[in-house]
Parts: sequence; C-alpha cells; structure tokens
Amino acid sequence: MSGHHHHHDHYHDHDNHFTPIEARVKALESLMIAKGYVDPAALDAIIDTYETKIGPRNGARVVARAWSDPAFAARLKADGSAAVAELGYGGRGGEHIVAVFNTPEEHNLIVCTLCSCYPWPVLGLPPVWYKSPPYRSKAVIDPRGVLADFGVTLPQGQSIRVWDSTAETRFIVIPMRPAGTEGWSEEKLASIVSRDSMIGTRLAVVEAQS
Repeated sequence: MSGHHHHHDHYHDHDNHFTPIEARVKALESLMIAKGYVDPAALDAIIDTYETKIGPRNGARVVARAWSDPAFAARLKADGSAAVAELGYGGRGGEHIVAVFNTPEEHNLIVCTLCSCYPWPVLGLPPVWYKSPPYRSKAVIDPRGVLADFGVTLPQGQSIRVWDSTAETRFIVIPMRPAGTEGWSEEKLASIVSRDSMIGTRLAVVEAQS
C-alpha cells in the first residue's frame, strides 16, 4: 500500500512544490510562530503586504508600460517572459509568462484548476481565494458568475476566455486602459492597476476623485 501512497504523493507533488522563496517564507513563518516571536495576525499583515502591495506592483508596472508603449505591448504579446525581463522581473526558471490582453470583444480570466500556479515574479503571492476549490471549479464552469461575485458585469457582447495556468505557463491579464487616463505617467497608470485586474476578476478603473 505504501508504494501506491508514495506514487500518489508524487503525482500531487505539483500541489505542494514550493519555490525556494516560498519554502523559505514558510520555514521562517513556522519558526517564528513556534518560538513565539511572531503573532500570526502580524504575520498575516506582512503576507498581505506581499500579496496586495509589493508583489503586484511589478505586474502593474508591466501593464502601465504596455499601455503607454505600443512597441513594448507588441513585445509583451509576442514573448511575455522576455518583455517582463526587460523590466527586471524574471521567472524562477522553467515557466513562461504569457500576457493576455483584454479587448472590448474578449475578457480574460486566469485560474489554475490543478493547484495554484501563479505568476510570482509579476504578481507576488496568490490571493487566498485563487487557491480555493470554489473559485477553481466555478471559474471554468461559470466565469461570468465568478465575475459577478467580484462585482464585475461585462457587456453582453464581450466573451470571456478562461486560461488555465500550469507549472510551465503562467498568465497575466493586461486589462483595458480606462478612458480618462490620456497623458498619464506610467507611475500614475500603474497606481490604478490592481492585482485582481491582472487575474481578471476586476477591471482597471479610474476612481472618482472626491
């Protein structure tokens, strides 16, 4: 039986295969909590920073560059990994980053049905919901419903294309550039690109200035 069990583990290796960074973070986390140095809530705050603030800023810069530089956008479309590397962000070996561009005709949504593959170099840590079985199954079966859950309603004529990440290929969605951003600097453009808009569960929007 144990032989079979071992094989089973190996088969699911993909699920618990941590990258060196992830493994280091995990080990550090366990150690800090075990030694009582770190309050798990404080750790959550740090992880949130990487999930929503620092990590995705790289991706936001990629999007902003694509919006403001048509030549870069063309290179990004042709070879995502190479274009992303131009900005100094790189994979950890092996996987390709593929940029998928939203258009008025087609909205892109990313999921990883097998586990939780995610474009680390451009988006940081995956959000908790990205790894959840409900998201992973519903994104494939009912992507419009998933978007509705996130408060996004697309025009009826806009179709949704769902991209399933794998160990080899990670996707980043390039949202449509909102109207009213003409002449903005890359930095200002990057500020309106949220992590979720690069997964496809949100749109890039200009917040109404209060």
